[in-house]
Amino acid sequence: MTADMPHGSQQHGHAAGRRRRSLVRLAAAWRERRHGHAPPADDTGPRPDAAGAGTLWRMRTTVRDEPGSLAALCGALAGHRADILSLQTHPLADGTVDEFLLRAPDTVTAAAIREAVSEAGGTSTWIERADAHDLVDAPTRVLGLAARTALDTAELPLSLRQLLGRCTIRSVPAGAGPAPGPLPAEGVLEDTVIRLRAPGGGVLTVERPYLPFTPTEFARARALVELDSRLGPRIPQSKDVLTLPEGNDITVRRVDTGELPAARAMHERCSPDTLRLRYHGPVADADRYLNHLLSPRFGRTLAAQTTSGRIVGLGHLLWDGEETEVALLVEDDWQRRGIGTQLLGRLVALAVQAGCENVYAVTRASNTGMVAAMRGLGLPLDYQIEEGTLVITARLDATPVASRPPYGTAGERPGEPARHD
Repeated sequence: MTADMPHGSQQHGHAAGRRRRSLVRLAAAWRERRHGHAPPADDTGPRPDAAGAGTLWRMRTTVRDEPGSLAALCGALAGHRADILSLQTHPLADGTVDEFLLRAPDTVTAAAIREAVSEAGGTSTWIERADAHDLVDAPTRVLGLAARTALDTAELPLSLRQLLGRCTIRSVPAGAGPAPGPLPAEGVLEDTVIRLRAPGGGVLTVERPYLPFTPTEFARARALVELDSRLGPRIPQSKDVLTLPEGNDITVRRVDTGELPAARAMHERCSPDTLRLRYHGPVADADRYLNHLLSPRFGRTLAAQTTSGRIVGLGHLLWDGEETEVALLVEDDWQRRGIGTQLLGRLVALAVQAGCENVYAVTRASNTGMVAAMRGLGLPLDYQIEEGTLVITARLDATPVASRPPYGTAGERPGEPARHD
């Protein structure tokens, strides 16, 4: 279905007014309960919102947009001693989706909450565990995502995923594959699929099979994509200067398609064996991949450059649906000097900052350099091999994010700090 926002109808305005008045009454009752009176005699046990107590839940349920519906839900949740930490409403044409962040006692199960909500009139209820990141209120989170997107083109798919939860995001360039039909300028919402015009052309598809999108979510996603499109391609300009063991200075920085000529020149200096290990296909086709690999629409690229500005190494962090791929290419004359390790460490630091749970590398079993670089991360690795193709997956949640070095320091040797510009 298309996203027809119901705000314009007079009937919806009356219903929204009734819901606002209901919220005001609930807020007043909440303040009185919290500040005006002591708890009753049978309510003196440990509070579920005490430090270290209780479980966080995210829950959505659909209710009829009529007086008393929200009050009934709140009463049902109170029956299980569940505190409502935040509430968002998503208007529909024939009802409202209420999204709660709850803290309930550890003994209360998701099934018990779902049953209570159903008895209070909620339908199509969905619930899952939440974490501390969900405690940030929606406007603050959306503004933060907009700021991240404004600074870096590569942030758009990550921001959409944080905005909409677990979802698969694919960008299909214009003319690539059969078109599913004409796409209106405002995009299309089809239950669990959002399709929008991608910045730079093509179609951006967002899929979330486990939970239908609401018109409100569709409008937020469309606004974020429009922001990205208006700003155009952009990447941060910071860089690191590091010293290799033999004394040469190498600059590591973010690059995009503006470096296509320099990347092609590096291809020409690489041996056929090096290109074959990197691209797993005909060497003559290597240049065809560069436009996609360097585009910030599909991930992030780091380049290692000499003092003369010549690119001698490329590292890619690529968004692949819900997965994240890392890939390296180092020019033959500059291999075995630690450049690949430096690039990989920084790529993994970027993946951690982006909230990725793991990264994987696809290579040949004979590519001992890539295997050694992945092992050098010090992370748990999973190996899968078939017909000579090796997939190495590193789990990023094995070490707390706070203890990881930020971009610009990952992988550096003791005593050889990078200089940041």
